[in-house]
Amino acid sequence: MGFPRDDDRDGAMNIVAKHTRKFSKSPNERGVALIIVLWIFIFLFVVAFNFSATVRDEGDAAHRFSEDTQGYYLAVAGFQRGLYEYLTQPPGNAGATASIPGGTPLQQKENPPGFFDGSWREENIGDGVSRVRLVDEGGKINLNRADENTLRLVFTNLGIEEPLRSILVDSILDWIDADDLHRVNGAENDYYQSLSPPYSAKNGPFDTVEELLWVRGMTSELFFGSTAENGDPASENRKIGLGQIFTVDSPLDRINLRTAPAEVIHAVLGIPLKKSTEFVEERKKLSEKTVADLLPLLGRTTSDGAMQMFVFTNPSVITVEAEGRQKDSLVPRRVKGVVRASAGAGRLELVRWVDRDGMRAQN
Repeated sequence: MGFPRDDDRDGAMNIVAKHTRKFSKSPNERGVALIIVLWIFIFLFVVAFNFSATVRDEGDAAHRFSEDTQGYYLAVAGFQRGLYEYLTQPPGNAGATASIPGGTPLQQKENPPGFFDGSWREENIGDGVSRVRLVDEGGKINLNRADENTLRLVFTNLGIEEPLRSILVDSILDWIDADDLHRVNGAENDYYQSLSPPYSAKNGPFDTVEELLWVRGMTSELFFGSTAENGDPASENRKIGLGQIFTVDSPLDRINLRTAPAEVIHAVLGIPLKKSTEFVEERKKLSEKTVADLLPLLGRTTSDGAMQMFVFTNPSVITVEAEGRQKDSLVPRRVKGVVRASAGAGRLELVRWVDRDGMRAQN
């Protein structure tokens, strides 16, 4: 049995020292590896979260698109139903011969009272809901044919005070006339060009009622109006929007008393809105409407000068507004079309089509 030599002991010591150094470094290396792994997990988590958010957004967008598309075709179905109901009105009520192009007769039927008074009629179609209403444009005030006295009377009855009343009257007339000479309280190109962004006065008839929003003095509140706090449409606290009483599509110089809404009657005659609303409701109950039947409801006679602003006739230009939505949807899709009864049996001419009606719904 021999004793190890010195060089053997040195070699053994070197091996022990080497392994000692190796194990002394391994905790630090493991810490670095752990941090790297954590960063990798964080990176993968961020990537997965962004991917899931993108997928969710894409899914929501696809759902909204599907909902909007279904709502659109439900609205179009309502629009077509409105046209059919208009065509099938008895001639004495609708002013249109009940037949379709080609001479095919349509079965005439009685429609609900107030057919042209802007009342919504709802119908379930599959899993969706379709609503439609017909509004006689002749029952509103033709903005392009209204003179200064009519405009001033309307704004006074609506409670618009001076100096805004004169600014609106003069600016509307300046917008329509062909010259660049502005009235005392009106506006022409020099005013509109000073705005940001600048634009020019029309110097011609209004093409749409919405053009009123470009006229000096006009505001969104004046144009759209506002509802009463209690939601009562006949409340005196409700602000009537000018977009509800003016039109550019009426073929009449005056207003059709047979279909004029309560807002127009209030604006023209100054009758309280509540009484005007009651008149419209009573008018719906009359199966046969005549001037003699309607005037007592207003407390007026044919000798009343203000009644010269009214006529009594059948609707010939109407607006068909339609909404469609799925039953679980809160936002309806709206379309609108202005149609005119043209010469010929049961022929309708589409004057204007709004594929996505952005106007505020008036219920």
